[in-house]
Amino acid sequence: MTRRPIEKPVVIRPKSGLLTALRNWFFAGLVVAAPIGITFWLVWSFVVFVDGAVTPWLPTAWDPENWLGFPLPGLGIIIVVVGLTLLGAIVANLFGRTMVRVGELILARVPLVRSIYSVIKQVVETLASNDSSSFKQAVLVEYPGKGLWVIGFVTSSNPDPEIARGLPDVIGVLVPSSPNPAMGQLVFVTPERIRPLEMSVEKAAKLVISFGIRSADQIEAGMSGK
Repeated sequence: MTRRPIEKPVVIRPKSGLLTALRNWFFAGLVVAAPIGITFWLVWSFVVFVDGAVTPWLPTAWDPENWLGFPLPGLGIIIVVVGLTLLGAIVANLFGRTMVRVGELILARVPLVRSIYSVIKQVVETLASNDSSSFKQAVLVEYPGKGLWVIGFVTSSNPDPEIARGLPDVIGVLVPSSPNPAMGQLVFVTPERIRPLEMSVEKAAKLVISFGIRSADQIEAGMSGK
């Protein structure tokens, strides 16, 4: 009697094409969901932070949570916007400007506080001024050594006299850090170590934020849906 050979079970393996499609679908979903999710999380975190810092100062009778029975998201931001608008209206007249000058004179008498206040005020006024030439030009800077070029933003064409005496004709340039272009190193370089770029500061900042992986035009095209 002949023995029949034992048949091995047939293992059906998924085709590699299906695995590739599933992987591509997963990453396609990740590309769509990650920017939306991270943006929503950042905005929501900011709203929660402002609400937590502002709403506790509201009088109990003015707190909408006591009327509605639940907190109102974004109330802190509304209060901040309205408060800043009213503050701007107050300081726009003679009485408000006088009060600001009196406050600055008081702060000027406090050694450590006056230095911090002066620096912060100058930075805010520079960023808020439409007529300022600071941060208006994107350049390539040979930094930190010869043959190494990084994106920079011109901050001052006429540095302080103390710096100009030792280094005449130097230009102040902020070399940003990726992915936060607002942070970086302030360097003073001579004009021959600078190459102007034919792109706006906004486009150069987007290039820094993306670590140079994508061009500024590609980022703008992606945001516009093209």
